[in-house]
Order: sequence, then structure tokens, then C-alpha cells
Amino acid sequence: MSSTSSSLSRIEVLNHLDNTYRSEMAGDILQGLTATQKKIPSKYFYDARGSELFDEICALPEYYPTRTEMSILEDCAPDVMSSFQGGDLVELGSGANYKIRMLLDVAAEESKLQNLRYVPVDVSETALISASEELLRIYPELRVLGVVADFTRHTDLIPKDRPKLTAFFGGTVGNFDEKEGVDFLQHISGVMKRGDRLLIGFDMLKTKKTLEAAYNDSQGITSEFNKNVLRVLNRELDADFDPSCFDHKAFFNEEKEQVEMHLQANRRVLAKISDLGLKVELEEGETIHTEISRKFSRESAEDMAFRAGFIITQWFSDPKEWFSLAELRLRD
Repeated sequence: MSSTSSSLSRIEVLNHLDNTYRSEMAGDILQGLTATQKKIPSKYFYDARGSELFDEICALPEYYPTRTEMSILEDCAPDVMSSFQGGDLVELGSGANYKIRMLLDVAAEESKLQNLRYVPVDVSETALISASEELLRIYPELRVLGVVADFTRHTDLIPKDRPKLTAFFGGTVGNFDEKEGVDFLQHISGVMKRGDRLLIGFDMLKTKKTLEAAYNDSQGITSEFNKNVLRVLNRELDADFDPSCFDHKAFFNEEKEQVEMHLQANRRVLAKISDLGLKVELEEGETIHTEISRKFSRESAEDMAFRAGFIITQWFSDPKEWFSLAELRLRD
């Protein structure tokens, strides 16, 4: 772990990935690319370039989740912040700062910023620092403790010394399968105290046409985002994947109620990952599974929350009920 301070005295960044990121990636990739259904965990999308591409995806006309969640946040932010008197505002997978600003704006209007510390948690130190420094310019009273960590593994590194409101936006909980989702939320509940809250986004079930359009945009940005994970492997593990050998494939699996993203080989592929001493072979048409995005009903969201030790105390949605934000507290 390293600790650095920027020239802005109100920000501190703790990097917990200095010595573990590549070794953890190596284990994940070795396991994933030697499985019968080859896979790469979706968290490796988000290097600096991947974060930029995802920001572009969020602005696409086909990609409804971001603008829908923003509209819900605009309406519910005062309710969410009304009982927050001070402590840590934690954001898991922080990325860009435009969603958290809706909560910070309310805190600023209510003169609560001096009692608030923003704690972004992200795997990309570059993206975390850039977004945080912009926030510090916007909010002169804000203090930031940035945590460079993998929130899927390092929930124990989230500060525990202050009351917490934790935000987990974007429907990212849908990137876990059912068991993983419950396990992840249990880890979150394990570092929460009575009175702490979790604000979490759920992408809701809707038509197959709408869902598949959101992950197959006409500009090809989602395709580039999907293929970028191969460039991450090339750089971090000395691999030689050629992204042009793969096509982006995304579809809604109705039985599992999830969108699946794959990289499908458009020819026979032989790639080498030097750091792992691994040769990866794919036949034409074979895929590498890169992401799932589960879609929820209110009942399935409540069930997952309950199994993880939570109850849902507030539920916010848009008029079409395409997306929802839920406030969770520890249940007795």
C-alpha cells in the first residue's frame, strides 16, 4: 500500500493495488482462460482507456441506464441526504463524478460539506484522482480520501471510523451472478454499522429489444469497450491478443434474465500470455465471456437484499420503471 497527497491539501489517496493488482489479475485470467467457457472478469475493462470509453457509452442514445438513474437521483437526492448529518460518503466504483455530484450539491445547499468526507473507491488511480480534483475545485469545503482498490475483494479496506452512506450506482450489482451478488452485499453489510445506509442501483427487467439495443450501439463504442479488455491483458500480462480477431457479441438471455457480453473469435486464434506461460486457442465462433448484466424485478432485488442482511427502506424509480435506486439498511 502506498499513500500520496496531491498539491491540493484536501485530498489523500491510498493505493492498495500497488503489490497485488497484477498477481490477482494473473490468477483470474489463468482460471478464466483455461475454463471450458473462457471468460475474463468485467472489472478488467476499467483501465484509464476503458473508463473513458464507458463514459462515452453513458452518453449514447441507446444506453438508457445512466440518464434514467440521473433523473431518479435528481428527484431523490434531497430525501437520501436529509438524514445524513456527517461522516463518509463512500462511492464504490467511482469512475466519473457526475452522479455523486447530485448528492454533494444537496449537501452543499444544506451546509453539510464541512462534516462530510468523500471516499471514492476505484481500481483506476488516474480516473480517481482526476475526478476527485475536479470535485475539490467545485466544492471548496470538501475533503477526499481516495481508495485505489478492487471493491469486489477489498471491502475491508473501506474506512470504518465514521458513519457511512455508501453509493453503488449504475446497476453494477448486476455484474455478479446470483450467489456472487448475495456474497458481495454480505461483505458490504459486514463493514456497516447500525444507522449506515447503502444506496444501490438496480437495472430493471424490460423488453429484449430495448436491452439488446443498449449493449449494441450503432457507433460501435460498446464493441471497442469490450475489446479494450484484450489490450489490458496485452499490457499487464505481456499477451499478444489481436482485438481485430474478435467481434463484439451482446444478447439478452431470457432464461437467466441477464444481458451477456462476449468476444467471439472471427477466425482461429492462437494467443500467448507470456507472464502466465499460457497459450490460448480459440476456434472460429468460440467466445470469451466478458460480462453479465442481470436485470431485476422489485421482488428479486428485495430477495437478494434480504439474503445479504439488508432491508429496503426506500425505493425510487422512474415513471417507466426502467431503473430503480434503493436505500438499504441492516436488518435486525
